[in-house]
Amino acid sequence: MQMRVIGLISGTSVDGIDAALVDISGTNLDIEIELVAGATYPYPTHLRERILAVCAGEALSMAELAELDDAISCAFAQAAKNIQFGQEQASLIGSHGQTVYHRPPRKGGGELSTPNSPLGYSIQLGRGALIAHLTGMTTVSNFRAADIAAGGQGAPLVPRVDAALLSDFAESRCVQNIGGIGNVAYIPPRRDSNWLEKLRGWDTGPGNSLLDLAVEHLSSGTKTYDENGAWAASGNPCHPLVEQWLTQDYFHLPPPKSTGRELFGVSYLQNCLQDAEAYQLSPADILATLTELTAASIVHSYRSFLPQMPQRVLLCGGGSRNLYLKSRIQNLLGSVPVMTTDDVGLSADFKEAIAFAVLAYWRYMGTPGNLPTATGAPQEVLLGEVSP
Repeated sequence: MQMRVIGLISGTSVDGIDAALVDISGTNLDIEIELVAGATYPYPTHLRERILAVCAGEALSMAELAELDDAISCAFAQAAKNIQFGQEQASLIGSHGQTVYHRPPRKGGGELSTPNSPLGYSIQLGRGALIAHLTGMTTVSNFRAADIAAGGQGAPLVPRVDAALLSDFAESRCVQNIGGIGNVAYIPPRRDSNWLEKLRGWDTGPGNSLLDLAVEHLSSGTKTYDENGAWAASGNPCHPLVEQWLTQDYFHLPPPKSTGRELFGVSYLQNCLQDAEAYQLSPADILATLTELTAASIVHSYRSFLPQMPQRVLLCGGGSRNLYLKSRIQNLLGSVPVMTTDDVGLSADFKEAIAFAVLAYWRYMGTPGNLPTATGAPQEVLLGEVSP
């Protein structure tokens, strides 16, 4: 069976909507994909600012929440229409939506959870029923809810897709996505017995979130990101600050774990800037130090929580285009080669959008999409709500 599917996602960087038009065939992990088209559709400035404000904790009424959900749903539906222009039409959409709130489960949560020990909770705006109506296409959405209801983190959801598309018979790999938040999938060699059960995944901490916020602050709003990491590369990282920041509890919490802008957002950056005052750092030094935090937190998590270091690291997401960040990760990993998923034939820019096309395909086929060793859920579950 072959199906043409659209994958849609806007990540924690809130850069815009990544859309991937994908041909998928096969079953379960034995699938093949072809990226027919990929594009990013930026949010209108006012909508992006509204989303970022809500992610930073700004209060809004239920009426305002409804309006925001409407606007995001319409933007996602338009992205689905745009990516098909001039192409054979797809028959299914997998839409992750826009995360505006993510609360990981506390240890001890479960069926008898109390307010002091809750299940996780995660809100992605951009409801599938409206996208299905506006596009005339069956839409799978709200992917995180089923895993969370089962007691999982609801994140990261992509490791099972990584296992299908990026595993190697003889080589262990880490697939490191660097969006607003970083997340990793550790994939053992397929020749290992029970290799899938040995796969691990978790959120490593900040990816681009602190960097983008700092660039906007330090440029007085004239820039939203550090292209190629050039500004950071002109500075020098303050290693005592990085060591101080790495004592933060999240970095030492064992997986499964997930995080978001609720932790690594505006207030966290303000604390970082306050800490930096004692060192009299230039703007470039501040960016270099925050970049070092992202790189160091990734490598620290590998050394702390992997059964062994990988033989190769494959980067994807917007942070994979930050050449300075990539060089810092390579420096800290030493002899372990750091590449991008482009180098092994899978688009680094659109891998996450491709992943939600695959997750929608699996939902359509009745195949579980989560990986309990990554999310902490007690069992595999079907992911996503289907809106015909």
